[in-house]
Amino acid sequence: MGAGSYAYAVSRANASAAGRASANAGVSVDERMRAASPSHRTDRARRRRILMLGNSLTTANDLPKLLSEGMCAEVVVHARGGARLAEHLNPKTRNGARTLAALGAVPADVRSVRPGPWDFVVLQEMSNAPVTTPDAYRRTVVSLARVVRDAGAVPVLYGTWAYREGSARLARLGLSYGEMHARMAETFALASSESAALLANACDAFFETDDPTLLYARDGVHPSEVGTRLVARILVETMGA
Repeated sequence: MGAGSYAYAVSRANASAAGRASANAGVSVDERMRAASPSHRTDRARRRRILMLGNSLTTANDLPKLLSEGMCAEVVVHARGGARLAEHLNPKTRNGARTLAALGAVPADVRSVRPGPWDFVVLQEMSNAPVTTPDAYRRTVVSLARVVRDAGAVPVLYGTWAYREGSARLARLGLSYGEMHARMAETFALASSESAALLANACDAFFETDDPTLLYARDGVHPSEVGTRLVARILVETMGA
């Protein structure tokens, strides 16, 4: 990707930020989560069910619990520290065996698998894979989204963020904060378009915040508690809509 692609992604991010800032002025994160929650809508007939596939960016700071509360839903998590999404397509891995069985793609062992139906399946990739292996990530998303739809659910991409500016992990990639963000934003947009999955765009939300450092844990990779609450609100708004 050239500088033109980066500039386009940053420009698009800034434009969307301006619109959201105007719409959300004076409204707290908690208020926005409650407003987007299905419990504040007319259809309350059935408790929704959400399956989350990911790693420590999915489990950090009890994100599944926050999502469960915000969506008034049952949330099941298939995650492992450092896991890649491709694992969930491989029945020879623990994550793959559980996920494919839960989605009805392979026979289920009722003792270890909670089967569907599911309303949403959230897909979260390893933190730098959308930058370091973007083509492989996009192929995995397309394949997983197909399995998710065959199970009658809606795929949701959990778009994570660039490493914190000045962090050691960012330095090792040899990219600036803006470059990493722009590459990730472009990859998520392409993956969402190619798979027709919803995009919960925490990537842009972190980048566009006035003080992004508040959203990161000390390692510059994982979210702080504030960052996790922002992610929960974005997921609730994406699925609640």
